[in-house]
Amino acid sequence: MNGKNLKRETAKSSGKMRVTSEIAKINHDAAGMDLGSEERWVCVPSDRAEENVRRFGVYTSDFRELAGFLRACRVSSVAMESAGVYWISLYEFLEKEGFEVALVNARHLKSVAGRPKTDIYDCQ
Repeated sequence: MNGKNLKRETAKSSGKMRVTSEIAKINHDAAGMDLGSEERWVCVPSDRAEENVRRFGVYTSDFRELAGFLRACRVSSVAMESAGVYWISLYEFLEKEGFEVALVNARHLKSVAGRPKTDIYDCQ
C-alpha cells in the first residue's frame, strides 16, 4: 500500500488508526472475498461486471463457477477474509487454478471505522 495516498489519524491512547481518505488501488486485477461456512461473497472491480458482488456456495461445483466468474472479470489476484477454517479448500483450489491468493486477517477488517460489519462490505 502506498502510504503517501493516505491521511491517517491515530488516537495515542487506543492505538487505533482511522483512514480518512480513499485508499489508492495498487492492484486493479484483484477481487475480495468474505468466506463463511455456508456461502462465499465475492467482489470484483466495478467496471468488470454488471453485478460486481456475487454470492457462491461451498461445494466444488461452486468453486468452479467462482473461478469462471473471476476469469471472465479478468481477475488475477484474490484477497480472502475468513474467521474460521472455511478458507482452506477454496484457497488451495484457486491456487491450483492459477490465481494469486492472499488470506487477510478478519480482525483488521472488523476495525475499519465507519463501515458496518456485513459479508458484502467485507468482500468489498
